[in-house]
Amino acid sequence: MKEARSRSFATGLTSSDDAGPDGKGTIRYATRSTLGASLLRGGPIIALLLLSTYLSFASPYFLTTNNLVNVARQVSINVILAVGQTMVIISGGIDLSVGALLALSASFGAVAMTYWGLNMWVGIFLALLVGTMAGLINGVVITKGKIPDFIATLGMLSTARGIALIVTGGLPVPSHLTATTLKAYLPEGLIWIGSGDILGIPVAALVALGIAVTGWAITTRTVLGRSAYAIGGNREAARVSGINIEATKICIYAIMGLMAAVAGLVLTGRLNSANALMAEGAELQSIAAVVIGGTNLFGGEGTIVGTVIGAVIMGILANGLNLLNVSAFWQRVVMGIVIISVVVFDQWRRRAFESY
Repeated sequence: MKEARSRSFATGLTSSDDAGPDGKGTIRYATRSTLGASLLRGGPIIALLLLSTYLSFASPYFLTTNNLVNVARQVSINVILAVGQTMVIISGGIDLSVGALLALSASFGAVAMTYWGLNMWVGIFLALLVGTMAGLINGVVITKGKIPDFIATLGMLSTARGIALIVTGGLPVPSHLTATTLKAYLPEGLIWIGSGDILGIPVAALVALGIAVTGWAITTRTVLGRSAYAIGGNREAARVSGINIEATKICIYAIMGLMAAVAGLVLTGRLNSANALMAEGAELQSIAAVVIGGTNLFGGEGTIVGTVIGAVIMGILANGLNLLNVSAFWQRVVMGIVIISVVVFDQWRRRAFESY
């Protein structure tokens, strides 16, 4: 009976074994399954609508064009990082180094474009290459070294920050001193990527949208995406079915590094500067967006769309707290409580529906 009900949750149908004496059991469980699945998928969007509705009444500035554009620009960095983090978590892993990889890639790119005098496109390529290679190293260490994802990426966090400090000399790039003596400035094109607009829409938001669409295509339309879900859902079953677990994990971490580099370039353009300590805490922000978006922290389940919604929820919540003049100290408390509450509710909801 319980096994049949578990199948019904996944398919929305039940076998005749579930029917009671009145023959109506199938309809009852199918209805519960459909309702449960709908709530699981629709939870993040419902939360977004409720939060937006409340803030639209609580502050007259929330729905203004300038504020919404500002939210879109600020959310873009977390969206880019969270898309990569989603693929990592779906595969049963976690990456604590994304903020450090962002800073490392941005630092190399900024130094190349300013102090080394390289072309903007060469600098962008170098930043993307550094981020991808760092992510690749994460994947190799985890798979070949048989080291837990948590430990390997925690070590990369410290290593990447240290290398970034060495490359930049511990100073912003370009710093006021070097900009004066070397006439070194970031290219206007890079600044436009981070701060510019197209028809009133932030370029950074368009880049984030492109990354989100790419992530969606990878997870839903490619062998790599299907393999990631399989590994996160049941690693041993994935291995027996012929999936190359090591190659898949390495590729996913390399993609995460690439997306961290893209986020680093966008943030550098927005700040008109790069430094080794930028984006501290970005790894936690990306994980929070993934969790709020409904991805299972244990792997095997999640969507890019849900993650984007989760990142937007975090951005709107932070923006709303600012508009309501909530202290920055209390904002941290509120964000922490929200994240914990979402995880607790999500786990309770999954257990409740699986017990049908």
